Amino acid sequence: MPSYSAPVDDTLFLLKDVFGYDRYADLPGFSDAPLDLVEAILREGGKFAEEVLQPLNQSGDRQGCVRNEDGTVTTPDGFRKAYQAFCENGWGTLAAHPDYGGQGLPHTLATVVNEFASSANMAFAMYPGLTAGAVAALTTHASEDLKKTFLPNMIAGTWTGTMNLTEPHCGTDLGLIRTKAVPQADGSYRITGTKIFISAGEHDLAENIIHLVLARIEGAPEGTKGISLFVVPRNQVASDGTAGDANGVSCGSIEHKMGIHGNATCVMNFDDATGWLVGEENKGLKAMFIMMNEARLGVAVQGLSQSEVAYQNAVTYAKDRLQGRSLTGPKSPDKPADPIIVHPDVRRTLMSIRAFNEAARALVIWTALHGDVSHRSDDEKSRQFSDDMMGLMTPVLKGVLTDTGFANAVNAQQMYGGHGYIGEWGMEQFVRDARIAMIYEGANGIQALDLVGRKLPANGGRAVMSFFNEVNTFLKENKDDKELAAFTGPLKKAMDDLQAATMWFMNNAMKNPDNAGAGSTDYMHLFGLTALGYMWARMALTIKAKLAEDAGGKADWFENKLAFGTFFMERTLPETSAHLARISSGSDTMMSVGADAF
Repeated sequence: MPSYSAPVDDTLFLLKDVFGYDRYADLPGFSDAPLDLVEAILREGGKFAEEVLQPLNQSGDRQGCVRNEDGTVTTPDGFRKAYQAFCENGWGTLAAHPDYGGQGLPHTLATVVNEFASSANMAFAMYPGLTAGAVAALTTHASEDLKKTFLPNMIAGTWTGTMNLTEPHCGTDLGLIRTKAVPQADGSYRITGTKIFISAGEHDLAENIIHLVLARIEGAPEGTKGISLFVVPRNQVASDGTAGDANGVSCGSIEHKMGIHGNATCVMNFDDATGWLVGEENKGLKAMFIMMNEARLGVAVQGLSQSEVAYQNAVTYAKDRLQGRSLTGPKSPDKPADPIIVHPDVRRTLMSIRAFNEAARALVIWTALHGDVSHRSDDEKSRQFSDDMMGLMTPVLKGVLTDTGFANAVNAQQMYGGHGYIGEWGMEQFVRDARIAMIYEGANGIQALDLVGRKLPANGGRAVMSFFNEVNTFLKENKDDKELAAFTGPLKKAMDDLQAATMWFMNNAMKNPDNAGAGSTDYMHLFGLTALGYMWARMALTIKAKLAEDAGGKADWFENKLAFGTFFMERTLPETSAHLARISSGSDTMMSVGADAF
């Protein structure tokens, strides 16, 4: 039976010591959440994940969701009770707007709690996670009447939310959408069409499900310029604000899929369903991108979460499993064999995963803090910089954390040998669940193209140059610190590779766009590795300062962190050179072969 322990202490170290949480105390929300309250929230969030959500993960996967004859969907045993507890404890209200029932606390805290929940039970965490994205889109773009109608119940969890983009004939190319919206005299619209792959599209957890739907108003322009966003409840909203009669929204089927069995992935049919326009006509993508970016950051966290829980279980197994003897002599002479943790290659695998997890968590929190600054600061310069970092890092986080998170889940499974392939140990579920994160909310190849084609040149390259400046300033400030050289040296080499790759695109992508496409995935991972290296360098700087002081009785804890960080700089970060070499090879060879040669 797999287990999970929320990394609360690691998270508090990042918030308090590495990123200086107290520096944000003057921002709205942060002033209401001092560090002692933050610690209490995270410890309770971790406890909820460990004790309520994790025990349902494996059973929920095995049981899955069931579509009933009347089109309703039943979630796995225990999910309804757990969701009720989730709502009663206010976990969905943490970062939501106080005007509609939220606590207004930093979104960073909600992001951390989401990691704990996703590690414990990724399928379950998707239900409130999608609702949070829908709440963000409505909060930003909906009229005040729509906000008052939908947000209080959604924030409370009485109602949940979804996003409906994909149709049977189109995925990424949303300009091909056929779902239509017909205006009515009362200002509403009649929505008709079919959407597929709709996570949490139908279930029995909440009284109502609020769908955000992309559709084309009759007579609208073709392509993405003619797409509008609508809020379409499963049940009409009654005069007293409760869920009323059915609204022409139904689940046609649920997908039988590789993983996340505890989440209902639905085909949704809209048959003259009543909906209301969110934002402006024909500008639905702009509104939906609020939710999509929220979702992409959430999916990045899913990549980390499955890497973390798989790692934890692999470590437990490696310490218990007896197999062979250490190459340098028996380490457990009183036993018939040594635990496999003594073998260098086992340690290589486990250290690679752990070193990634710690840096990835730091990068998520660093980005989430920038997200809070971009929305809460009254300093225009700070808001712009943080907004630039959010936009730049979203595709990097989504692509790199989910690609690597899946690979790490596979490598953790490998620690078990044949037992990893057997369902009872739980490792194969982590692999299956992690796989979807590379696909949905924009497949990772699309994230790479977004990074290279949109984010790099945006505003004359302002965001990427700001990131370069931050890292290079850190390197300059610490170049004479010999104790930090094991971190600053490899980071400087990675930065040189990243800047060289960026310059190569500037010189070669304009004249031949295939060069950008051919190198985009390598660039995304080069960028991600460099950012993770920067996180480790910042952690190392903090740790060395702690060790130079009293270290609060945690010297061994800090020394162990340094060892994992050093491993990352020695063994993982040098991969940036391979990415640069592949980028620099261009697209000529891969584009020279005709389609019939494949």
